[in-house]
Amino acid sequence: MSALKDAAVAHLETLGGQTSESFGQTHVTLPAAQIREAITYLRKAGYEQLSDIFGIDYQGDPEHQGARFHVVYNLYAINEGERLMLRVAVQDGESIPSITPQWTAAGFMEREVYDMFGIEFDGHPDLRKLITPEDLDGFPLRKDFPIGESPTLFGDGRFLDPATFRAGMLGQDQGRTGWVGGARKGVTSEQTEPASDTGGDA
Repeated sequence: MSALKDAAVAHLETLGGQTSESFGQTHVTLPAAQIREAITYLRKAGYEQLSDIFGIDYQGDPEHQGARFHVVYNLYAINEGERLMLRVAVQDGESIPSITPQWTAAGFMEREVYDMFGIEFDGHPDLRKLITPEDLDGFPLRKDFPIGESPTLFGDGRFLDPATFRAGMLGQDQGRTGWVGGARKGVTSEQTEPASDTGGDA
């Protein structure tokens, strides 16, 4: 490890962090209560890019022990070309502190984790779903989310039926979902070629 990463890991361990190596990356698992302090320190220390925040559901993994979920913060030090992964273990139904006060860019990333896994972030200024309809029952990236097709009713009244949507994508139906690449089948583009530039008068 570099001097930057050595110092970062040493500081995180004083906050209760546990360090491990996986797939060539350094991971530090922290208590949820320490995540804001850790993020503040790391950003000042030189990890100036928050690349991602994502969730992991370990349900059914025979090699995993501990909390069902992990929330992972992918930090990158641009000048050193080094990456550090912070992890927080989360039980089903638990929430963790939002890091939006420390890093505004975390807002959308935390909303995606909330939408996909149902993990709530305390102190988030606008914790709403980001991808799925508000009335979708369940969280799509949880291991217990039912695999299959179910009709979806969107908030603005649009209704998506999987079979109809698939038929439209395959060009078998010219309905609202009849997209087959480019313009929908049966739709003629009204776009014209741009006028050629003849120079005109100066």
